[in-house]
Amino acid sequence: MFGVVLWCDEEDHKAVIWCEDHGDLAFYRSPSEVQSVSMDAGDWVEFDLSMDRNMRFAHNPRLIAEGVFPELPESLETVGNIQVSPAAQAQKHRGSAEIIPFAATLQSGRGQRRTATASRA
Repeated sequence: MFGVVLWCDEEDHKAVIWCEDHGDLAFYRSPSEVQSVSMDAGDWVEFDLSMDRNMRFAHNPRLIAEGVFPELPESLETVGNIQVSPAAQAQKHRGSAEIIPFAATLQSGRGQRRTATASRA
């Protein structure tokens, strides 16, 4: 899988990676006996992926390109700080899409003409 490094700690050889499938983040920790690849936030990496207890773990990361997305971690943080209306928060909590009732479409002028035309046919 490919991903972008969002955060890393070179001393502890840890990283958090945003995966190309936009699923859960992948966590990386280099085993102490293995020479770890040098990664920085914004780097594009390829890695093997495993799941354990509903968490994703990256293994054998390979650096594809350095600093390709340097602004991505800050952009995600900025988006995370945007104030969201209570209705939007409730919608997000339910995990469903916004549903626009069919009746709302019929109330527009164009919708009424379509309905009237369709009923004549």
